[in-house]
Amino acid sequence: MTSATTTGEAAGPEVDHNRRRFLTVATSAVAVGGAVGIAVPFLGSWNPSAKAKAAGAPVKADISKLEPGQMVVVEWRGKPVYVVNRTAEMLENLASVDGFLKDPDSAISTQPAYISGVERSIRPELLVVEGLCTHLGCAPKYRPEVGAADLGGDAWMGGFFCPCHGSKFDLSGRVYSGVPASTNLVVPPYSFESQNVVVIGVDAEAA
Repeated sequence: MTSATTTGEAAGPEVDHNRRRFLTVATSAVAVGGAVGIAVPFLGSWNPSAKAKAAGAPVKADISKLEPGQMVVVEWRGKPVYVVNRTAEMLENLASVDGFLKDPDSAISTQPAYISGVERSIRPELLVVEGLCTHLGCAPKYRPEVGAADLGGDAWMGGFFCPCHGSKFDLSGRVYSGVPASTNLVVPPYSFESQNVVVIGVDAEAA
């Protein structure tokens, strides 16, 4: 009896300790998840199951609330896809950075045959690119501000900056010269189901 009683008394604090540790971990996880949700907005409308995503199923996203100048991230095949609603000023500035780029005409970069021109998009204002740096696959940050001193000053008209190794891309996902990345950000196959619904994973010609 003494032995059983002693074991029971020792078990109490252990249970409390485990419970305390679980609550601490759970609270931390929720806090981190919340921070990530604020920093990187995701569009999850009509997304297929995780299994279907892994198999490469198309993903539909409602972009009706995407304001000019804003970017959202859609997950497709386990990869982030950046969708940017470019302003008229952003589009006007694209040609001004051609002289600073490695592949301004996307001659050696990956994009569907129906994508061409400086905008690299089906609809001029809407950019759709994979959010993976073509150097080592890090996720570039969206830096839309013009003239950022840390990104080249007058040569920077907004775009994407990869903090891992310093690669820079303009607002069409075209890579700057003098950085580790060698090609432009990849344009995935995509199309529009309607004015406000983009389908990633289905070519425009096959839609």
